[in-house]
Amino acid sequence: MRSLFALILLIGTGIGVVYPWAMTNFSGREIGTWRVYDQGRFKPVTVALSARDGPLRVLVDLTARAERIASQQRTVLTLTAATGGRTVLASTLQFNHSDNPRQVSPQLPDRIFRDDAGLIPSVAAGPYIFTVGPGDAEGIPMRAVDIVLRSAAGEVDRRARPVGFSLMAAGLVGLVLAFRFGGRRPENPNSQPPPPRWGRGSN
Repeated sequence: MRSLFALILLIGTGIGVVYPWAMTNFSGREIGTWRVYDQGRFKPVTVALSARDGPLRVLVDLTARAERIASQQRTVLTLTAATGGRTVLASTLQFNHSDNPRQVSPQLPDRIFRDDAGLIPSVAAGPYIFTVGPGDAEGIPMRAVDIVLRSAAGEVDRRARPVGFSLMAAGLVGLVLAFRFGGRRPENPNSQPPPPRWGRGSN
C-alpha cells in the first residue's frame, strides 16, 4: 500500500506542480526580454507582434535585493497590455509563490523572482504596448523589472491544479496512515508458550 500511495503522490505532484510550471516557463518559444523598470523609473515598452505569435505568454521578472518577496497578499506590480486602443491583458502580480528565485551573481545579494502575468490567446499583427507599474505593497527593494514574452505558448488546463493537489493530499494522507498502522502485525497465538495445566498459574 505504501508504494501505491507514493505513486499517487508523485502523479499528483506531476499534474498539479510540474505540468503547470513547465507549460508556463517552457512551452512555445521566447520572443525576447524588455526592461520596464530601471534606476527607479517605470517605462512602457512597445513590441511589434505578428499573428503567429499567439497565444502569447507574458512573464515578469523582478530583480530585488531580497531572499523572498513578502507582500502579505498585496500587489507588488500591475501590468497591462494594449493594442489598437484596447486593453487585451490586465494583471496584478504578487511574486509570493517564488520560493526558489534565480541568483543574479554569487557575489551579489540580488535575486530574480518570476511571476506569470497571463496569456493573450490570440494576437493581431501590430504594435502592443506593455505598461508595468507599482502596486500597493511597500518595502520591496526593486532593482529592475523585465517582461519576457513567449509565443505559441500552451495554456494550462484549469483542472490540472485542483486535481493534482487532491491527488497529492490523498497520497500524503495514505502514506501517513500506512506508516502509522502498516507496521503493526497481529500477534501470533503460537508465538507464546501455552499456559501451564497444573501447578501455580494453572486454570
